[in-house]
Amino acid sequence: MIDQKKIQEAAKLIIEAIGEDPEREGLKATPERIGRMYEEIMAGYSQKPEDVLSTFFTVEENSPVIEKDITFYSMCEHHMLPFFGKAHIAYIPDGKVVGISKLARCVEVYARRLQIQEHMTAQIADALMEALAPKGVLVVLEAEHTCMTMRGVKKPGSRTVTISAKGVFKEDQELCDRFLRLMKAES
Repeated sequence: MIDQKKIQEAAKLIIEAIGEDPEREGLKATPERIGRMYEEIMAGYSQKPEDVLSTFFTVEENSPVIEKDITFYSMCEHHMLPFFGKAHIAYIPDGKVVGISKLARCVEVYARRLQIQEHMTAQIADALMEALAPKGVLVVLEAEHTCMTMRGVKKPGSRTVTISAKGVFKEDQELCDRFLRLMKAES
C-alpha cells in the first residue's frame, strides 16, 4: 500500500531542499499531485502476476503466440527516473493459452515498480512459465532510460535491449533466433 502522506512530505522536503517555496502558487498542490502520481506509477506493488494470469484457455493446437510492441513505462530503482519502451513476448503453449491482454497486464505488474530492466525481463518470463507451464517463453524488452538520456552521459535515443529465454527457447538457439527475428520484423 502506497503511503501518500509520506510521499507528500518527501516531495515538500525536496521542493524546500532545492531552494523553492512549497507554498508558492504553482507548487502548493505539487506534493499532493506527486502522491497521486506515485500511487499510479507504483501500482505494481499491490498486484501479483498470478492474478492477471489466472484465466486461461485449453487448446489442442500448440501454435506459438507472439505479442509485440507492448508499451511500458517503469522507474529505475537507481535514480527513480523513468525508463520506457516496448516489450515483446513469445511463448509456445503446452495445452493452455492466456488471453492476449493478460500478457500486457503481466508486463504492467512488473513495470509499475522500482525496477531495473534486466530483472523486469526475467520476472515476466518466470511469471509466464509458472502460470502457463508452456514449452518455452521468450521475453525481449527495449527501453530508453532517462537516467542515461537526460542526465549523466546524456545520450538520448539510446536503447537497452534485454532478453530472457526459458524452456525450449533456452535449449534451442536456432528456435530462439528465429523468434527473435519474428519479434523484430515490422508488421
